[in-house]
Amino acid sequence: MFISIIAASSLTDIAKDTAEQFGWNPWLFLSQVISFTVVALLLRKFAYQPILKVLHERRDRIEESLRNADRIKQELAEAEKRYAEILSKANAEAQKMIDEARQSAGALASRKEQEAIAAAEQIIAKAREAAALEHERTMQQLKHELGRLVVETTTKVTGKVLTSEDQRRLQEEAARQLA
Repeated sequence: MFISIIAASSLTDIAKDTAEQFGWNPWLFLSQVISFTVVALLLRKFAYQPILKVLHERRDRIEESLRNADRIKQELAEAEKRYAEILSKANAEAQKMIDEARQSAGALASRKEQEAIAAAEQIIAKAREAAALEHERTMQQLKHELGRLVVETTTKVTGKVLTSEDQRRLQEEAARQLA
């Protein structure tokens, strides 16, 4: 213990010598400690706390921005999914409309073809009827001309003038033979 007192007193002496050598003044040191404490407290209250507050606000805004970014990513993914669904539905409807148009066009073409065939058959029937009428009229003219030629030839061959009754009878016979 004695050694520790001696060591303590010797340590105190060394400290005093060192303080005198460097010009240490306890009252000046105390005033500097008080000034430092006041400046530190003022800086803490007016500088450090507002800076911390700004940093916390900034960190909160960043976290909120990140949450918003995640929410926007989810909404974008959902929007893209809805877009793909709408696009596939639109494609399906478009394909359906194209198929219906093709079927409608096919039915229309078939109906028009049937109408054209019916019109052609009517034209052919009318042409046949007209040809038959023309043939009948031509045959009538031919019979009449043939009968006249037969009467004329008979008159020339026989040398006598035939009566209208003889001419009619010869024309009828020639027409029956021709038919």
